[in-house]
Order: sequence, then C-alpha cells, then structure tokens
Amino acid sequence: MGQDQTKQQIEKGLQLYQSNQTEKALHVWTKVLEKSADLVGRFRVLGCLVTAHSEMGRYKEMLKFAVVQIDTARELEDADFLLESYLNLARSNEKLCEFHKTISYCKTCLGLPGTRAGAQLGGQVSLSMGNAFLGLSLFQKALESFEKALRYAHNNDDAMLECRVCCSLGSFYAQVKDYEKALFFPCKAAELVSDYGKGWSLKYRAMSQYHMAVAYRLLGHLGSAMECCEESMKIALQHGDRPLQALCLLCFADIHRSRGDLETAFPRYDSAMSIMTEIGNRLGQVQVLLGVAKCWIARKALDKALEAIEKAQDLAEEVGNKLSQLKLHCLSEGVYRSKGLQRELRAHVVRFHECVEETELYCGLCGESIGERNSRLQALPCSHIFHLRCLHNNGTRSCPNCRRSSMKPGFV
Repeated sequence: MGQDQTKQQIEKGLQLYQSNQTEKALHVWTKVLEKSADLVGRFRVLGCLVTAHSEMGRYKEMLKFAVVQIDTARELEDADFLLESYLNLARSNEKLCEFHKTISYCKTCLGLPGTRAGAQLGGQVSLSMGNAFLGLSLFQKALESFEKALRYAHNNDDAMLECRVCCSLGSFYAQVKDYEKALFFPCKAAELVSDYGKGWSLKYRAMSQYHMAVAYRLLGHLGSAMECCEESMKIALQHGDRPLQALCLLCFADIHRSRGDLETAFPRYDSAMSIMTEIGNRLGQVQVLLGVAKCWIARKALDKALEAIEKAQDLAEEVGNKLSQLKLHCLSEGVYRSKGLQRELRAHVVRFHECVEETELYCGLCGESIGERNSRLQALPCSHIFHLRCLHNNGTRSCPNCRRSSMKPGFV
C-alpha cells in the first residue's frame, strides 16, 4: 500500500469513527498497519488507534499501540514524532493508573530537544503530568502542572486544551474541597464548548457536564447534579465511551446515596465497578468501594463496610493515591470506634495523620487540615494552597511554607 492509498484509508477510518462506526474504523486502520510500508502513514494510523482505544476504555490495547508508535518514530528519526509518541505512552500509563511511569514519560517529552510540535504538545504533556501528580495526591505539583498547561493553552489560543485543563482543575478542587472552584472550572469548560466547540467532538461537552455533576452533588444541589450527569451519560452511551459511562454510574450512585436512597445506589455502584474493572481503572474502583463502604456504614453493617474499605485500601496503596488512603483510614477510624476496638482505632488515627503530612493537606497559616470540609482556598504563585480567610487575616505577601523551607538547616 503506497503513500496516497495509506492517506485515503486513514481518512476513511476517521470518517467511520466520527460517525460512531468504531469497529469498522478499527478494521480499516488495522488493515493499513498490515499492508502499508509508508512509515509516516503507519505512525499516523497508530495515533488514531491509540486515541480510539483510549476513548473505548481499552487501555492495555492503547498502551500496546503506543509502544509500537515509539518504535516507528525511532525508525523515522524525527524529534516531533518521538515527542508525540512519548506523550501517547504517558497518556496510556495515566489511564492505567501507572502514575509514576506517566510522570517519567512526560519528563522524557520535556527533555527532548526543541521541536515544531513542542509548542503544540507541551501543554498536553503538562496536563498529563498534572493528572498523574493528582493521582498520587501531590497537590502542589499537580497545580503547578495544570497552571503551566493553561499558559500553553492561552499562548496558543488552544480552547480544546483549556477545556480539558478546566475539567482537571474541577477535579483538583473537588478533592481539596473548595466546591465553588470545583464548579467554576467545569462551568468555564462548558462555556468554551458553547463558544468554540461547533466542530469539536461531543466528548468535550460530556466531560464538562460530568465534572459539573460532581461539583453540584458536593454542593448539595442534587437536582442539578442529576441533570448534568444524565446529559453526560447520554453522550457517553451514544459514543460508546465506556470510561465516561463508568464515571457517570459512580456519580449517579453517589447522588442516590446523598439522597439516602441506598437501594438505588447499590446497583449503580455494582455497574460502575464492573466497567472500572473491565477497563482497568483502579482509582475508579477505589472511589466505588468508598461509596459502597459509606452505604454499609449508613446501614450499620460494619463488617461489610470494613470488607469494602480493606479492598479499597489495597487498591489505593497499589496506585499510590494518598488522599484515598487518608479517607479510608478516616472511615476505618469511625467503624472501629463504633465497635469499641481501641487498638485498631489508634492504628488508623496514626495512619490518618501520617497521610495528612504526606499530602501536605493543611494550611500553613492556621495549621488546620485542608479537605476536611468545604472551604474557599487560594493558591499562591508557588502553588502552595491556603485558606482564603487566613491569607486575608494575615495579609502575607510571601508564602509561609516556602519561607519555612528556605530556613531549614542544611546537612553536611
């Protein structure tokens, strides 16, 4: 298959994919790989296969094609192609919750010599790195990366990238419990879709609606949360987006749990868990098990709650998510207190405080934990986070955390 025919077949596959004939598109692209000797064409079709398998939740297949794409880029001896392929490898590992590997591949991207693609893809590299840092509960580093990605988006008028970063920032602020910002950023993403997204994939609308649903639920606006989640799920079902379907099912379950309707919540948690397990989203599985444990606690079924907590703790430790570990130790603490088991209770209290220290989830001005309750937060230029009220009350011009770090004695 020559260069022109390869281009035609890639375009044919794209048209099929955009009309939701995904399996036919995959068949066309796979045939191109088998028959084409055009290295550039092969590289492009591998990129299409990586994207398609990502959106379908076939993350192990996504990783396989990303590895082949790197080999092709090396054959081409082109730095632009190498950057793109390493970014796809980083994204594949991000989806599989291999966050340390993601960060390593992103650093490889940033360490490559200046390329034409660098200006276009640098923001996407920073976004992927930020998502990985967030997956590890390294909040300051995550925020630094997201802000860097936003600068790339603004400097290059890349509204699609800005939309994706806003959704990640929504997730960031939901985790640290500044629910106003958790809603503000996905609302901003929805505005970008409305203003610029005429030719965009509907996934951008679905993504912003999902993150709005999460924020509305956390704020207690359950009707709005349900509306946004239904809109997101509708698009996810139309496009066969399994990862988003799983997230929506989890959100539906959380909404029903918030309403006290545990009978309706349980089957939705089960459905979410089934898809999360199928696609390999281990962090998603932790979130499902957290919700299930809270349901069992509400029903006073403490042994079943502990069973869910233990499964979740194993997964959270496996992927390195400190915030989930912190939440699980907090739940365990409550369960063991109810059971009157003092030794187990003390062990979880100790681990809870260790996790708070490890995540640096406390305000450097008042010393109180960040993320215990909904409160307005403010990040300084160094990306350290404080309670907004503390910054106003203290009138500080420089970061107290950075000041303390610079005063630590050196070691010979």
